[in-house]
Amino acid sequence: MSGATNSIGERIVRCPACGLDSVYAASNPYRPFCSARCKGIDLGAWASEEFRMPADAPPDEDPFGDPKRQ
Repeated sequence: MSGATNSIGERIVRCPACGLDSVYAASNPYRPFCSARCKGIDLGAWASEEFRMPADAPPDEDPFGDPKRQ
């Protein structure tokens, strides 16, 4: 529901954790999440390193950062 608003003009977004509607305004202390539970779930995922950027690690035999090999 991107771009939707509620009856008092507050923006409504999709909660990144559960997918339900969430008020994106100062009245929601957990924004962009819909609740403390969803905010905690997301924090736990970051803390347990579930969110990672894929990276190609150099082979073990290659010296890391060797300018001659770049």
